[in-house]
Amino acid sequence: MLLDIIFSLDSVITAVGLSDHLFIMMAAVVIAVGVMMFAARSIGDFVERHPSVKMLALSFLILVGFTLILESFDIHVPKGYIYFAMFFSIAVESLNLIRNKKNPL
Repeated sequence: MLLDIIFSLDSVITAVGLSDHLFIMMAAVVIAVGVMMFAARSIGDFVERHPSVKMLALSFLILVGFTLILESFDIHVPKGYIYFAMFFSIAVESLNLIRNKKNPL
């Protein structure tokens, strides 16, 4: 239950940092809570097996946090840059996971 609360709070921060629309923020929180209620154990097991995914998630939080800090100083970073960086990171990590699955170290 504590893990659900932590991930829910994390999703609120991320939704606020990545969206300017209240409806999208609310939908992101509801979806994140639903996913965590049903898949918390599976996601936790996956992250434990692949520590690089945990680092990727933490780096996303840092990226969103810096974006929020910059916006508080009226320095606006286009959201497209943030989305591209996240998508590219996920794509690279996915390729690494596939490669490591085929050829374990």
